[in-house]
Amino acid sequence: METNHHFLIQLALILAVAHGAGYISVKLKQPAVLGQIIAGVILGIGLLQKTEMIEIFAQIGVVLLMFVAGLETDVEELVRSIKSSSLIATGGVILPAGLVFISIMLIFPNQDAASAIFLGIVTTATSVSISVQTLREINRLKSKQGVMIMGAAIIDDVVGIILLTLLIGIVRPGMSSSVQMVLLEVVALFAIICVVGFIALKVIKFFEKKYDINEKVIISALIICFALAFVSEEFGVAAITGAYFAGVIFSMTSHKHRVSHEINRLSEILFTPVFFISIGLDIDLMAALNAVGIGSLLIIFGSIGKVVGCGLGARVSGFSSVHSLQIGIGMVPRAEVAIIVASLGLRMSILTEAHMAATILMVLVTTLITPSLLKWSFNRETLVRETT
Repeated sequence: METNHHFLIQLALILAVAHGAGYISVKLKQPAVLGQIIAGVILGIGLLQKTEMIEIFAQIGVVLLMFVAGLETDVEELVRSIKSSSLIATGGVILPAGLVFISIMLIFPNQDAASAIFLGIVTTATSVSISVQTLREINRLKSKQGVMIMGAAIIDDVVGIILLTLLIGIVRPGMSSSVQMVLLEVVALFAIICVVGFIALKVIKFFEKKYDINEKVIISALIICFALAFVSEEFGVAAITGAYFAGVIFSMTSHKHRVSHEINRLSEILFTPVFFISIGLDIDLMAALNAVGIGSLLIIFGSIGKVVGCGLGARVSGFSSVHSLQIGIGMVPRAEVAIIVASLGLRMSILTEAHMAATILMVLVTTLITPSLLKWSFNRETLVRETT
């Protein structure tokens, strides 16, 4: 009971600070998410420690955030953009991984090659939740650029998992399943998503002809959202991928707007602010500052690699320079996926505590700069349009 008692006051503090910081950030013409992450960093300096309950609320927050993003996705546009998304994702994986590996080996020649490759892979995983929230705040999530960012982020997550499995298979053969097994698991996951989607859509269409199922649809949506998020984790893919596709399934029903409205209200008031505060709580400023050397390489070359690599993929796909820049910037942030991958490297003794701290520094900087850069890139497009 004591733990529950403490959690309640922690939750009250987090919500008060998150909504207050978000309000101030908006008043300063910045996305609310930026203020919430900074507030989390400040709270983490001796004021609040991340507990298991905060972690649970944060996990629910990011799952619901991505579920609503899926609900707001134009499925026809997403399907049409598969080729473009693949090109963008490929550029956003190869270039940052290559640039980070080369820069580490040139500037820190004593560094182990396996560590340098692993750090390169750490920089490939986009944490699209920050970009999604920013795009939603500026009403651009449904734009072509928003759809591309979502599609490419999902693909680079899968490619990153395959690369990670390859590296682990080379460095620690006994610790990794074969690449074929990983590919089979990814295919199996998407097969399950398709089957669940097909059945859910048929069942909803059958019952909506006979009954008023408005309330039941919302409950069903949450059940499928959490179930697919769980299945994604079980198959070694981030939970947000399953949650996003659960949203995509319900975006194809006539109830999409009601489901989106109801779940978004719940998410934005309670769970999503806890998630963004928790990102800040995860960041150890002192450890990050002590790893400024390699951390700077991860930030500079990881970010340049994403902007240029994804931007080139977008440009080849027929996007304008301005839109390509927006897509590249939207793919810059790294958060929980990068930390999870780095933690794995640490447990396997491929990475050191300093490498982990460098990853945290990259997460801190890319998380903080992306919302402002993304908003700037879209404002710049508006200004260019108005002056021509």
